[in-house]
Amino acid sequence: MNEMISPIKFETNPYHNVVIKDRKHIEISGVRMIDSLDSQEFLMETTQGWLLIKGKDLILEKLDTDRGDVNIKGTIEAMQYIDNKKSSDKEGFFSKLLK
Repeated sequence: MNEMISPIKFETNPYHNVVIKDRKHIEISGVRMIDSLDSQEFLMETTQGWLLIKGKDLILEKLDTDRGDVNIKGTIEAMQYIDNKKSSDKEGFFSKLLK
């Protein structure tokens, strides 16, 4: 069954904070929208741009759409802000190489 899941959008406060606790919990405020999520990757739009969280066994532990707070549980391996959610690392590498 291949059903399309639409992004989760909600109102948020203008502030953005990230707190990582022992690489097992991450608390994020200022989230505007969760675009996609699975056990290895979360992509969300924050008040400071697109944020990509990568890891293992990631679970959405808390979602407060009124305040724009998201808590994720699992093994946090990487956190990255990206300029364009549609671009891939390969495109970024080659575009930098050709400049």
